[in-house]
Amino acid sequence: MKAFDAHARTILQSIFVSRRDVRGNRYVDRPIDDAVLHDLLEAAVSAPSVGYSQPWQFVIIQDNALRTEIYREFARENAKAREQFADSSLYPSLKLEGILESALNIAVFYEKPRKPVLGQTTQKKTGEYSVVCAIQNLWLMARAHNIGVGWVSILRPKKVRKLLGMGKEHKLVAYLTLGYVSEFLDEPELLKLGWNSKKELTEVVRWV
Repeated sequence: MKAFDAHARTILQSIFVSRRDVRGNRYVDRPIDDAVLHDLLEAAVSAPSVGYSQPWQFVIIQDNALRTEIYREFARENAKAREQFADSSLYPSLKLEGILESALNIAVFYEKPRKPVLGQTTQKKTGEYSVVCAIQNLWLMARAHNIGVGWVSILRPKKVRKLLGMGKEHKLVAYLTLGYVSEFLDEPELLKLGWNSKKELTEVVRWV
């Protein structure tokens, strides 16, 4: 197996720190080439999975009517969410998705196992965590291709599963929007807008 040098680590670090959660106000009207999409999905399925279970399923949503239905589901849920942030003057102005503006939507599902899985007998949610590893791989490869990704979490998983015709053995982990963008911000948008501050490394690391 190849050993990597400092130059490779520098590039990887650059991709890490410049990854952004992209909203619909930044996508541009440019399709994603099939070969590029293949690269992104290959990166995703190269992710580690506990017990080598590979429990992921990717549904690429091309149908505009279906995307509109999912947007309506977002709008309903976001209206409910807004009530919980009634004391925030910033929340109503936030653009929190890009379902209709993006080139592609991808729903990422966890496929529940039919029999015991190595390494998942005690911590049963590690299969779902493995799917998150696949999503992160896709996200980083997308950034390397200068493609933005947004994670739309204000959706009811069961409703999305039903709209996409997936069975009960599938659990929605993420609904992603992908597309080329007008710009990548120099800082995460919520940090830039003052929604929250960045935690320092010393705040999240503990030695015992």
